[in-house]
Amino acid sequence: MLLGTVTYNMLKDWSLEEILQKLPELGFEAVELRTTHAHGVEPSIGPEERQRVRKLFENSKLELVGYGSVCEFHSPDPTERARQVEIAKTFVDLACDTGAVGVKVRPNALPEGIPQETTIANIAASLRELGYYAAGRGVEIWLEVHGRDTQHPPVIADIMKLADHPAVGVCWNSNPTDVVDGSVRSYFQLLRPWLKSVHINELISDYPWRELFTLLRESGYDRWTLMEVQENPQAERFMKYYRALWTELSRP
Repeated sequence: MLLGTVTYNMLKDWSLEEILQKLPELGFEAVELRTTHAHGVEPSIGPEERQRVRKLFENSKLELVGYGSVCEFHSPDPTERARQVEIAKTFVDLACDTGAVGVKVRPNALPEGIPQETTIANIAASLRELGYYAAGRGVEIWLEVHGRDTQHPPVIADIMKLADHPAVGVCWNSNPTDVVDGSVRSYFQLLRPWLKSVHINELISDYPWRELFTLLRESGYDRWTLMEVQENPQAERFMKYYRALWTELSRP
C-alpha cells in the first residue's frame, strides 16, 4: 500500500508547487486533487497547462492519483443527472491529459419521496455511461462511499451491481457506518470486489484502523490509502506524525 493524501481540507490552500515539493519530503507518495482548491488543476485549464501538469508529476516522486470531483447522480431530475455526467466527463478528460488514474464521484442522498431502488438505478445508469466514456480514455471512476443515507455499504453494493462496468469502482471512505459490532469486516468484504481507492481520516479515532489495514493487506490491496483530515495550523508537523502512525498500522 502507498500513503497519499487528498487536498481536502488540510491542503486546500497549497499551491501545486508546494504539493509537489512538500509531500514527498513528508513521506507521502500520492495525491488526489480536490476541485476548487488552490492547486488550480481544473477542467478549465488548456492543453499547454495540462501538459505542464503532466510533466511536473512525471518528473516528481509524487503520483497523481486522481481528481476529487463533487459530481453526483442521485437527482430524480434526468436533466440534472445528465448535466452532472457531462461535468464528470470533463474531469475524465483532465485525468487522461494529465496522467491521473481516476476521478472520484459520489452519491449524496436518497431523495425523499423517491423509491430507493429508483435512485439506485439512476445512479448506476449514470455511472455506467461514465464508465464507458472513462474506459475509452484509460481512466477509472471511483464512487465514494458518501452521503447520509447512501454511505451505507449495502446501498453502494446495490449501485455497483447495477452499474456493472469494469472501469467503475469504489472509494472506501472510512465512515462510522462501516462498523458493525466494532468490526468493519463484513462491509469490507461486501465492497472489496470493487475497491479501487481508500480514504482514511484521523488514525487516533476509535474506528477499527488496525483491522481495516489488516483486511486491506490480507486481501492484496496494493493501491493508495489517502489521508482526508480537517485543517491543522501545523500541517507539516501533523503529517509527519500521521506518516509514523500509518507506518505502524500498515506493518505486517
